[in-house]
Amino acid sequence: MSRLLILLGVVFLLMGLACSMIGKLPFGQLPGDLLIRRKGLTFYFPITTSVIMSAVISLILWFWKR
Repeated sequence: MSRLLILLGVVFLLMGLACSMIGKLPFGQLPGDLLIRRKGLTFYFPITTSVIMSAVISLILWFWKR
């Protein structure tokens, strides 16, 4: 049980660090990300950012399994 709690603590620490660093990266402002602003409506869909993040996460999980 103690190892699980330590692992969860490390995971939360890494997620917190990642969240603070993501704001400094150009994600969300890449070509291909849709931003539509109309009167009374703002629609944002990060297509390119989603594809890149999916590829990175897939590679990390693939390396982890090996």
